[in-house]
Amino acid sequence: MDLGIKDKVALITAASQGLGKAVAWRLSLEGARVVICSRSLDKLTKAADEIVADAGGNVRTIACNVTDENQVKGMVDHIVGEFGRLDILVCNAGGPPAGTAEDFELDDYRKALELNLLSTINLCNLAIPVMKKNKWGRIIGMTSVSVKQPIDNLILSNTARTGVTGYLKTLSNQVAHFGITVNSVCPGYTRTQRVENLAKAFAESGKGTIKDFYDKLEKDIPMKRLGTPEEFAQVVAFLTSQGAGYITGVSLQVDGGYIKGLF
Repeated sequence: MDLGIKDKVALITAASQGLGKAVAWRLSLEGARVVICSRSLDKLTKAADEIVADAGGNVRTIACNVTDENQVKGMVDHIVGEFGRLDILVCNAGGPPAGTAEDFELDDYRKALELNLLSTINLCNLAIPVMKKNKWGRIIGMTSVSVKQPIDNLILSNTARTGVTGYLKTLSNQVAHFGITVNSVCPGYTRTQRVENLAKAFAESGKGTIKDFYDKLEKDIPMKRLGTPEEFAQVVAFLTSQGAGYITGVSLQVDGGYIKGLF
């Protein structure tokens, strides 16, 4: 299926590894002109080289901390200066620390909001005027299944990412008539490098084997397996496509059936 995004300019944040990198790989494979950012230029360069070797294209890299307003503005200005446009924005950021309510102070919530919610708002504020000029745009927020079914030990993420969902849903109504769609994608448990490292740490702690770790995660997933980054990236890529032009304001989980609610 031709997604119709060849030569569209796409920015994916926090894309040096994990799900962000998988999305960049998929969009590059579809012919988009991809820009990836993260805080580490070394990791970015490695990721870009791997994406180009596997998917082709010409992936640009920009070192940027998404919580720094000036860095983000400089990045978007650079992209628009080089390409004259920004068509696709995929907002991603690492999750805040795990823990329960008694583990955190008010400042921890501020940091979580800066990382996930305010970074998304800032990116959208900068991208939307550029998209409006072309009467076309795709904005995707990468959140978590925790926005629909909170996870007990992720109170910071549950709070901040739910805010992202509310913001993007509201924004979708306000920019739809400009040809800009705004959606969220909610990954469930996915076999990323981070999860693999957690499995190794679990085994090294003596709590059980790597298999025990995955068995515990998979217990509540109807498909009885973790998702792959490639599966998640396929969903994001479709939402950026020409064919998804009438889908906006959606918060779509990619979770193997983990979420138990109807919506």
